[in-house]
Parts: sequence; C-alpha cells; structure tokens
Amino acid sequence: MIFEKAMGWHGAHIDQHATFTNLFAIPAIILYVVALLDKRRNYYNGQMTWKQGFIAGLMIAIVVAVLSPISQLLTHYWISPDYFANAIKHAVNSGEMAKGEARSYFSLGSYILQSAIGSLVMGTVTGAVVAVFVKRKG
Repeated sequence: MIFEKAMGWHGAHIDQHATFTNLFAIPAIILYVVALLDKRRNYYNGQMTWKQGFIAGLMIAIVVAVLSPISQLLTHYWISPDYFANAIKHAVNSGEMAKGEARSYFSLGSYILQSAIGSLVMGTVTGAVVAVFVKRKG
C-alpha cells in the first residue's frame, strides 16, 4: 500500500489503481510457491500429495483472511487516509457510480469484507493450483 500510494494510485493517478493493484498477485503467487515447496521439503520429507499441498495453501489463505482487516485499518487510517474520498470522487466524476453507490462501495467496512472474502477465495484457488505443480510422489 505504501508503494501504491507513492506511485500516486491512491491520489493523482487513482484511475490506474484498479489495473496496477492486481500486480500484487505476482509476489503473492510466488509466496505460495515458496511456502508450499518449503512445506514439501521440510515437513513432508520431499514428498507431498496434492491434498497436503492444498491444505497448506488453505491454511495460508485463512491466516491472510484473518489478518486482512488489520491490513485495511492500517492502510486507510495511517498509510492512505484520503483513499476513499479520492476513489469516491473518481468513480462519480468518471460516471462509473452514483455518489451513494460509490460511498457504500469505497468504505472501510466494504473493503474489510472484500479483502477477507477475496483473500480467502483467491488464496484457496491459488493454493489448489500451486499444489498441482509442487506435489511429488515418493
């Protein structure tokens, strides 16, 4: 979030935020690969089934989902307190949303819910896919 703010994606270049925030998926996927490879190597003695990898990925997703409200609070109170106002203004001015709809969508409660559910769903899918590639039979 600090990087996003520094790049102007929470302010002057907020129109680019939706596109560039998805770049976070790259290090997140790499983290899953490294974590599952470590799990295979150090916990399962070099062997791991898809199910074992999937469960490990699911555990990561659950931890991230539980911690995501804290991340949202830190982001929107300390790192980028003007983000919601800027996002609402951009959504209304670009004609993407009516003001009431934008206020509802770009709010702390909405973002906490979106981040918790999104990280759980995407983390589970990522874990399932990564487990296919890191499984190894004895």
